[in-house]
Order: sequence, then structure tokens, then C-alpha cells
Amino acid sequence: MRRVARGADDGYRNSLVIGLKSSEDAGRLAEELAFAEYRCRRLEQDPPGLYAEVANAAGDVEERTWLAFLIAYLCPLEGESPFGEIERVRTTWASGEMPDLDDVQTGPRTAHDPTRGTRTLAAYRMWASRAGTQAAAFTGDDAWTPERRFARAYERLALPGLHRGARFDLLVTLGRLGVYDLQAASLALGGENDVTVGAKRAFGIGDPLLLERRAGDLAQACGLPLEPLDLGLHNWQRGGRATVGFGAEPDPELDSLGSIQAALHL
Repeated sequence: MRRVARGADDGYRNSLVIGLKSSEDAGRLAEELAFAEYRCRRLEQDPPGLYAEVANAAGDVEERTWLAFLIAYLCPLEGESPFGEIERVRTTWASGEMPDLDDVQTGPRTAHDPTRGTRTLAAYRMWASRAGTQAAAFTGDDAWTPERRFARAYERLALPGLHRGARFDLLVTLGRLGVYDLQAASLALGGENDVTVGAKRAFGIGDPLLLERRAGDLAQACGLPLEPLDLGLHNWQRGGRATVGFGAEPDPELDSLGSIQAALHL
């Protein structure tokens, strides 16, 4: 078990994060939400590393989608070469070949379990093949809203070994990089993962419907889309920042920090 460091009760109270009694905890949450918002914005405007290849509309959409899946499944490393291992083991979608994952190094939000080998990747290929292509599998019905498309894809991607964090980040990435029209309308909270546990801590309740409602209220009050709460809560709960592809960059200017701090009365 991992014990989460908590700030001392200093009388802090805010109805948006009713579970928090420490301004230190609230301050850390504000910083992590601001970083997560920065990452989402950069994915849209100036994606780093292999994310730029996924975003390149001139590339083949099946190859771009497969690369996005590998990034989300393995997760970029922290440090000077976030995408080095993914670049080393990647294969093309057209080849049908599986990456050699023996001794691969993975990032902090990886879904890869060495004991499973490539079975999760095989399940993903089978999932896509049932729709004909990856593009068809992610697009679904052309009439769907971006929110419905996100929810349906998230539900259908419940593959063996592909945990909540990897599924959610994959869909956020594909949407933010402009590959498919996807937008989260909920955090898909549930189970034993850092995002859900962090949400329960922050919002002071365990009911999934109320958690989602309070997450939406927090995002709205902070002037944020809902998606940054995923990485923000994950990092806040773990007590360390997973940059997920931005590890080699200097500390960014967190433009949204002021509005988040104001909403949290910091």
C-alpha cells in the first residue's frame, strides 16, 4: 500500500473540494490542474515528439491511430527522451507485426504488464478488425456528438489489460490532436485507480454520480474543460507529476493557475 502525504488541517474549506481541509493540498491540486490544462492545450497547438506525428493530417490515419495507441499504452518516460522507448519498439499498423516488448521501459501511466506480453495489443487489433478499420471503430456513427463518440469508444475499449487511465488518455490524445472528433463529458470514474481515489479525496464522497457532478462543477468554476481533471487528479493523488510526453521541457507558464486558485479561494 502507498500512503498519500496530506497537508495539515489549517481551517481551509471550499464547497468545490469539500473533502479538503488543507490549503496546502488545495494549492497542490491547483498546480496539477493547471499543468494538465497546459498539456491539453499544447497537444492542440504544439504537440511534442511523437505526438506531432500523430497530429500530422498528411499521414495515414491508421498509422497515426496505432501510434497514439502505443503512446497511451506504454506511456512516455519522464526525462530527456520521453518517446525513446516507444520509438525503439514501435511497429507499423500495415505490417501487422507486434512490438517486441521484452524489457521495454514504460512511463508512469502505462497499462503494460510484462506478464501479459502483447495480448492487450492483440486484443486491440481484434477490436479494430471487427469494425473494419481503426478509423471506423473510433468514429462510430457520423451523427454522434463528440461527447457520445468519446463515451462509446471508451466503453468499447474495455479490453483485457487496458486500464481506465490508458483508455481515457488515448481518447483525449486522439481528440486533442485532431485525429477524431472526441470530447469527454465525464471522467469515467470508478474502480481502484489514482484518478478515482483522488476524486473521492477531493470531493469528499464515493458515489460515482456525485463524483462526476462535483468534477464538472470544479471544472466549470475553474474555467477548464473536463479532460484536464484526469491527469490533474492522477498527479495530485500520487504526489508527483507525470508529464506524459513533456518531461524534457522546462517548467511551463501555467496560464490557468490564477483562475483555478481564485475558484479554490487560495
